Amino acid sequence: MATISRLPLTIYPVTRMSSNPWLAAVKRVLALSQTGLAFQPGEYDRERYEEIRQISLELMAHMSNAPAEQIISLFPHEIGYVTPKVDIRAVIFRGTDEILMVQEKIDNDRWTLPGGWADVGYTPFEVAVKETLEETGLHTEAVRLLAVFDKRKHDHPEEPWYVYKFFILCKITGGEILEQTNETSGVAWVKFDRLEGLDLSANRVTYSQISQLLPFAENVSLPVICD
Repeated sequence: MATISRLPLTIYPVTRMSSNPWLAAVKRVLALSQTGLAFQPGEYDRERYEEIRQISLELMAHMSNAPAEQIISLFPHEIGYVTPKVDIRAVIFRGTDEILMVQEKIDNDRWTLPGGWADVGYTPFEVAVKETLEETGLHTEAVRLLAVFDKRKHDHPEEPWYVYKFFILCKITGGEILEQTNETSGVAWVKFDRLEGLDLSANRVTYSQISQLLPFAENVSLPVICD
């Protein structure tokens, strides 16, 4: 079983969308244009909504210093009202002073809680269980929802999407910890008092968010946290 002591804590550079006070407004305009298209507007309005959508994507590309084609590829033409994307994270405690963490290969081995985007056809609980198995090798059972955070209200890097983050308490039912998987380079039980020193994958989880979850290790009956 992996231990925290044998895995190095190194700061790596990461490319992030630069913080910009206008970015939230541009994302809102993009969502409004796409929602307008969802309600089958007349030809005149449809052309205007398409133009507004294109301008919003180009502005977002300019703000992120990324090629316009790259930003546009992140936003295929969707049908329907625009809603937030959902990120699911599994929270697994061992005793009252350790939490299970994984290292994300795609983010230079930075640490986070097991999880990922919610998949169509799976409930939030099912996503938490599936992602934990894929990233750690452990079979789990989802117990309860602990928190729902609006990513915009927390100290995450800027990104194109509007995101809600679900944190779900799980308990281990079987399996064995894998040294690495297709997505993760390590798994470890981390003592609460060592969390602040971890090089976290800030796009996925923050130290403040984890800190708010730790009291559930001693009292699972605490009320759900919601922004």
